[in-house]
Order: sequence, then C-alpha cells, then structure tokens
Amino acid sequence: MKKIFFTTVVFFIVSCVFAQAPQVKVEAGILEGITLSSGVQSFRGIPFAKPPVGDLRWKEPQAVVPWNGIRKADHFGSSPMQKPIYGDMRFRSSGMSEDCLYLNVWRPKAADEGKLPVLVYFYGGGFNAGDGSENRYDGESFAKEGLIVVTVNYRLGIFGFFAHPALTKESPQHASGNYGLLDQHAALLWVKKNIAAFGGDPDAVTIGGESAGSMSVSAQMASPLSKGLFKRAIGQSGSVFNLRYGTISLSEQEQQGITFADRVNAKELDKLREIPASELLDKASEHGAFATRLIVDGYFLPKSPLAIFEAGEQSKVPLLAGWTSTEAPYTAYMGKSYPSPENYEKLVRTQYGAKADEVLKLYPGKTEMEVIRSSTALASDNFIVYSTWKWLDLQRKNSGQPVFVYIFGKPRPAMQPAYSDVQTGLAGGISKKSEKQPKEKMPEPLPGAFHASDIEYLLGNLKSNDVFAWTDDDYRVSRLGQNYFVNFIKTGDPNGKELSLWPKTLGKDKRMNILNLNVDAKASPEEFRHRYLFLDKLFMDQAQKDRENL
Repeated sequence: MKKIFFTTVVFFIVSCVFAQAPQVKVEAGILEGITLSSGVQSFRGIPFAKPPVGDLRWKEPQAVVPWNGIRKADHFGSSPMQKPIYGDMRFRSSGMSEDCLYLNVWRPKAADEGKLPVLVYFYGGGFNAGDGSENRYDGESFAKEGLIVVTVNYRLGIFGFFAHPALTKESPQHASGNYGLLDQHAALLWVKKNIAAFGGDPDAVTIGGESAGSMSVSAQMASPLSKGLFKRAIGQSGSVFNLRYGTISLSEQEQQGITFADRVNAKELDKLREIPASELLDKASEHGAFATRLIVDGYFLPKSPLAIFEAGEQSKVPLLAGWTSTEAPYTAYMGKSYPSPENYEKLVRTQYGAKADEVLKLYPGKTEMEVIRSSTALASDNFIVYSTWKWLDLQRKNSGQPVFVYIFGKPRPAMQPAYSDVQTGLAGGISKKSEKQPKEKMPEPLPGAFHASDIEYLLGNLKSNDVFAWTDDDYRVSRLGQNYFVNFIKTGDPNGKELSLWPKTLGKDKRMNILNLNVDAKASPEEFRHRYLFLDKLFMDQAQKDRENL
C-alpha cells in the first residue's frame, strides 16, 4: 500500500512539473511557457519582429530572427518607451526599452483539442503609454472560457509616430510614421501564421481594444493591409473619427518632424537615430516638442478613414463597441469655473459662437444640476463618445454587417482604505490627492463609469486591481459583460442563454439599439442621437475643410 501511495505522489509531482512547462513550435522556433494554477497556459514575451533599434528605429517592423533550441516564454517583454503618464498603469514587465515588440498568449489547458476563437487585444494610453503586460488586460479569465487571448506591444509616441521627409524618402512604401499601427499589423500577421500552433483558429480572430486600443481597432479596420486578418471587432471608448485625437496628413506630421529635428539639433536621420532612447523620450516629452497623431500616410492609410468607411472599403465585420456613462467629469469642460448657468453659457458662447444657441438647446444649463449634467455630456461627447458613435454609424450603414452598441454604467466602488490618499483622474488614472484646497468648493461630479473604468469589468479582471473594494454587484456586472464579450468573440453575436437580449443595429434602422450595462442589462433605442448628429455636422464640416486644404 505504501509503495502505491509513494508512486502516486511521485507521478503527481512529475506531472505538475511537466504541466508547468508547455511547449509550442512557432515559425521562428520552440517556445516554453508556464502553466497557471487555473490550468491556463501562458506564453509571455514572444518576439514578433526584430528589435526596432539602431537603423531599424522608424522603420516598418522586420521579420523576427529564428532562434535555436528552446526559448523561455515565462516572463513579459520590455515595455515600450514612455513616461509615467497614467497612475493606474501597472506593468509586469522587467523594465522599459526601445526593444519592445513582444506579444503574450494565453490558452486553455485543452487548447490542442480543436480550433479555438482568438482575441487580439490592443492596450490604451493615448498612443503615448501602455503595455501588454498590464493586469487588467490579462487573458487568463477569457482563456478559462475557451478562448485564445493575445496582447500586443506596439511603439508609442516619438518612437511610434514620428514622420519626416527623409524617412518617407528612404521608405520602400514612400511613407513614414504609423510605426505603432504597423507593429499591430505585424502582430496580426504573426497570429495568422502561428496561432494554430497554440490551438487557435487563424480564421476566427477578433481584434479589440480600449481608448487608444479602440482607435487602433478602427484604424486596422480602415487599413487595406489588415483586411482578412480578423473576423470581428470590439471597441471600448474611441475611434479615429475624432476632431482632436484623429488623423493628420503626412505632410503636416513631416513638418512637425522637421521642427523636432531642428529643436534637437539633429537634422540628418543617422544623427536622429544615434540619440539614446531615454534622451529622445525626454526631448520629445518637453512641452510643445512632439504631438502623437495617426497619419494618413498613403500606405497603412491610403486615404482618410472617413473616406474609406464612407466608400465601404473598410473591413466588413460585425462590430461591438460602446462607451462609459461618464467618460469625463463636468470639470473637463468647465475647468476651474464654477458650474453656474452664467459661467456655463459664457463658455458655450465662447466655444461655439453662432452655434451656441443650438448647443444650449441640446445641452441645456438653466440650473446648477443641469449645468453639471450638460457639461459632463459635452466633455464626454467631444472627448470620446461621438467618435465611437460615428464609427458604429458608418460601419452599420456601409458594411452590411450588424453592430452591437453598449453604454457601461457601473460606477467603481470606494477605494480600499490603503488608498485613502489617492484620487481618480480624467482618463481613469489615479494620483495623489492635492493638499491645496480650491478657493471655491466645487460640486461633486456625477456618479457613473469613468473612462477606462470598464476594462477590468469587461475583461473579467476585477481581482487584478486591489485599489478598489469590489462588491458582489461589481462581480455580477463583470460576469454579465464578460459573457456578452465571450459570446461575440465566439459567434459574432453577444447574445446567449440567461442574458438579456442585446438587439443588433443594421443600416436600415433609424436609431441604434443600445444595451445599458450595469447591475442589470437593458436595451433601448439611443436617447441622444440629436446631439451626435449636431456634432457630426461639425466633424463633417471640418473634414471638408481638410479635404480642400490637401
């Protein structure tokens, strides 16, 4: 009996050891990952392109060099070069480096049994910050639901979106900038070629992302380079159809490149490429030195995304996208001004001029509470809501595919006692509470879900964030949202058993159907279409001016 017991224990120990070292052979060589306590297998820090350093700085990502033997995939690759802009970003990488083109894969333990749907997720951070190792993007939760999950690093800021006439001239594509978007495209190509080795279906890929990641999804949909590399798309708060954060012409971004080169006294490309990465980041981060924008470069984006979507030339795939109920607080519009009707009307008339009366009808402000509501809506709509709405509206009208629209409304709970000295910021970040008291006490912002607060909920990663005291209601909302997302990734339709109906919206529908996702989920026709149509006219008028200036 003792011999049998001893043999069983040894067998169990040996099995666990081997289970913790799963191996996969990809195009470039053999990878050895790790097995998590849940049984999910994780492969971290997988190179999908050569390090973009030296002469490869500001070039398209190049094919990765194959390796001999077994490459350990048990730790995350380096984070892209960036400044600590957002207080809620918590990376698991070992550090920051220009050598950052790595991706991560999570798969169920039984992934070898068949072709599984795949989610490729792009992080947010304004194209100036972010990393695929963040806890809130972790793929374990979705992998337990039978999905393959991939998170991708891409170049940021000056490293990812610097354009210059000399770069355009040396490029075989006669284009420069958009290196971060090309990194994402290279990762999608890698997935197409290699994901089957992990048990994934290369023909059942969904791309998703939040904020800049959501903008990235809309950009990949617009690019002819990425057609056929994904079957479905998910966008959380953001698209390229944004007056402030959208696209810019190649010539404009090249001019910024010339100005920057003059500023750092390095006019030749070899001199620019000799600048150490940390020094280049410091110089680009100085006030007014460099602005990150996506570029209509004639290659990744052969023309403006608006023209591409209007012509129905984008990827024709089902789209699930939406925004949070309070993307920005009223102070993002009012600034330091008290939210009185007088101050509000003055701001609106200063910003909108002859259109101010129309704005005041759409966003009324006759009482203090009405001002708080309307300035919250104006700040949110201009920041991210309208651009997401525009993307959905164009896709449903010009693709022949359904769209599924949501508003995420669950406010985060209170912070844990250990974080009593911090506060939430405009874009979901956290920062130290200011010791300075304002001269005039301002009213509290409206309760709601702020920008980026939906990530942990919808990706099933509440436990990864120890800042907030999550409640049963928070976990209920997370399960609801995750179930909808998983169903969509698997089938192209978020609906399923025991879930409230999420109606699709088609091109023929007069209004979009929106799922309000909170402790319960309930769908209704969109309430504020008239506001978005007003903002749409402003956007389209500006787009026409841009076309005339080309």
